[in-house]
Amino acid sequence: MKVVIETERLQLREFSLKDAQSMFDLNSDPEVIKYTGDPPFESVEQAKSFLQNYDDYKKNGFGRWAMITKEEKEFIGWCGLKLNEENLIDLGFRVFRKHWNNGYASEAAKACLTYGFETLGFNQIIGRVISENTASIKVLEKLGMQYWKSDTCHGFDNARYYRIIKT
Repeated sequence: MKVVIETERLQLREFSLKDAQSMFDLNSDPEVIKYTGDPPFESVEQAKSFLQNYDDYKKNGFGRWAMITKEEKEFIGWCGLKLNEENLIDLGFRVFRKHWNNGYASEAAKACLTYGFETLGFNQIIGRVISENTASIKVLEKLGMQYWKSDTCHGFDNARYYRIIKT
């Protein structure tokens, strides 16, 4: 499992099939996926199939990465970049509820922005969030992302798009 990014408290590494149970559990919490538009996995096997077919690393050279605590070596969620359906580089994150409000999403997302700009050479990265998801909006704003526009996203009409442009 290739570690892509390290922060003070986290490692961001490529997904592995061993993450299937954790991915299933993460997406089984209705509060975690409330604003994502993603349905929960129906089984651990479906999560495993998702991981087996996840080809963003090969296709794009980047993707969503497992978020692992350095100290406990615990899978606490994921964070990363993806080329979205609009051909924009999209920052995303998802964290187990028991780890909310500990700064993990901000720490991982900040490292992903740095990686995207400095290592991958992107000029702009966006973040999309449903307007009711105030916690994720705070994370994006804390990163220096600016409100850009409103649009639809994954079946939600009230999505807010944020972006940051490389300076």
